[in-house]
Amino acid sequence: MKKEIIISGFGGQGVLSMGKILAYSGLMEDKEVTWMPAYGPEQRGGTANVTVIVSDERISSPILSSYDVAIVLNQPSLDKFEPKVKPGGILIYDDYGILNPPTRTDITIHSISAMEKAAEMKNSKVFNMIVLGGLLQVCPFLPDTALEKALYKTLPERHHDLIPLNMQAVAEGRKIIK
Repeated sequence: MKKEIIISGFGGQGVLSMGKILAYSGLMEDKEVTWMPAYGPEQRGGTANVTVIVSDERISSPILSSYDVAIVLNQPSLDKFEPKVKPGGILIYDDYGILNPPTRTDITIHSISAMEKAAEMKNSKVFNMIVLGGLLQVCPFLPDTALEKALYKTLPERHHDLIPLNMQAVAEGRKIIK
């Protein structure tokens, strides 16, 4: 098993955190992983993306030009990364703020109303965990137990009380992905 993933959106949407949590989840399952973030000097409000590779075997390079899975959270990211999803791959997008939805017919496309669900849950900070739940629903390459362990590793101890809320957000993401 090898998954090559790009996650992209505006800074502040939890893009880099999503990648870090996925990478740590892979580590919790004794997988080989890479995590390679990229963001502009703006960070909050600017475009950010992260490449994550999770594999059963050694990873030769973290640099990719095409992806098995793309998660795009804004229109500029969709425009940039839709063409880079491998034929037969998966594209997941949050439908909030997307004016021109994806059009490719050689990939599987899923929309998720994560922004809307986060507002319904009255906590915008769980947006990224809702998206991760959707990812793991349509592409179950890591178990939720690994995700929960990764949260304990990546979140500061003072925020460990938020882990049940984050796991609830993952469950909601699993339910609402289309």
